[in-house]
Amino acid sequence: MRDANTRFAAWFNRVTPKGLYPRSLLIIVTPMVILQSVVAFVFMERHYNTVTRRLSAAVSQDISAVVALYDVLPKDRDFTELRRIAWRNLALNVTVLPPDPLPPPGPKPFFSVLDSALSREIGRRIQQPFWIDTVGRSNLIEVRIKMDDAILRIFAPRNAAYASNSHIFILWMVGTSLVLLTVAILFLRNQIRPIENLADAAEAFGKGRDVENFRPRGAREVRRAAIAFLEMKRRIERQIEQRTTMLAGVSHDMRTILTRFKLELAFLGEGPETEALKKDVDELAGMLEAYLAFARGDPGEQAALTDMAALVEDLRLNAERDGAVAEASFMGPPLVEVKGDQLKRSIGNLVNNAVRHASRVSITGTRDARWLIVHVDDDGPGIPEEKREEVFRPFLRLDDARNQDDGGSGLGLSIARDIARAHGGEVILADSPMGGLRATVRIPV
Repeated sequence: MRDANTRFAAWFNRVTPKGLYPRSLLIIVTPMVILQSVVAFVFMERHYNTVTRRLSAAVSQDISAVVALYDVLPKDRDFTELRRIAWRNLALNVTVLPPDPLPPPGPKPFFSVLDSALSREIGRRIQQPFWIDTVGRSNLIEVRIKMDDAILRIFAPRNAAYASNSHIFILWMVGTSLVLLTVAILFLRNQIRPIENLADAAEAFGKGRDVENFRPRGAREVRRAAIAFLEMKRRIERQIEQRTTMLAGVSHDMRTILTRFKLELAFLGEGPETEALKKDVDELAGMLEAYLAFARGDPGEQAALTDMAALVEDLRLNAERDGAVAEASFMGPPLVEVKGDQLKRSIGNLVNNAVRHASRVSITGTRDARWLIVHVDDDGPGIPEEKREEVFRPFLRLDDARNQDDGGSGLGLSIARDIARAHGGEVILADSPMGGLRATVRIPV
């Protein structure tokens, strides 16, 4: 039973729409369709069928009166009086035919309420064989009654036995439903559009793109969400600006001190001691730049169309200059709207990490309608699976040779992931087909 419920839930989730707009329409349209179906059924069952049965009973009574009148009139006349009385008083056209066999029964109409009701009433009131045709003529009903010495052919108006104005009710029902559905579609479209604009603005801000043209619209709750988003955006931008200003001051002061160190070392002259001190100062300067770059995150760059094929090729050339055997390729449209310098730095950190620990490096990029994906593969020692998430922590260096970072700051992978996440994407580590590590940058486009 639980498996059946699970399968039903999976099927239901698969067939139901995923968007807010179609789901809202479904919520409105489904009750409307159910209500109209119930109303139509009740009308057809309670009103339409009842009226048709009563009208058919009245016509059957008139036909029964014609049959009774035929029985009492003399049989040696031409039945002119019978036809006159039937036409004038009952609106029935009566013809007396020779006593031939009745025609075979015709096919039942698909919508056979009239045929069933009239046949039942005639059979109940007239104890004679009869034949009925309710579809041969659009505005008449033909009934043939087999008498002992003749066939009575009777034509009755169709609207006398049939609730012919029921289509007006159906038309009104369908018409009002279409009007309500049109109003619902237009109204929901206008209500959903501000939510879509808010989602687009949040996505663009998450990718580092400009959202200056966005402003709150729509219902009160949507406006509240949009105002909260704009306030959050302003707080984040103010925090980034304050942090950048602070780091600029810190970097200026610390660079000044490092410059004094270098000048003092220059006055000390050449020697083993000064060489070691110069090396320490240079390493400290490099680490300072890495720390500041990691904390700053280069917030000022704006997203622009970037040629990813050219970017990947530049990274390949850099890897070869660093002594590795590198290859690169890119498939799909190369122009992507990203922060080019930051993304190059992110992928470059992954390439540098591969070059530092491997002899062969492969850079492959693909772009489709939704994603930009760049794989950096190498043939180095790799990283154990259980430690692949830890290496993204800032300043972390693992014990194995792959992750010592050769005296670096331990921020390369952290910066790479931060830049990817600033674009709304991610950096993932996995096993490489080349035997080492595969670093994948995945960014939505």
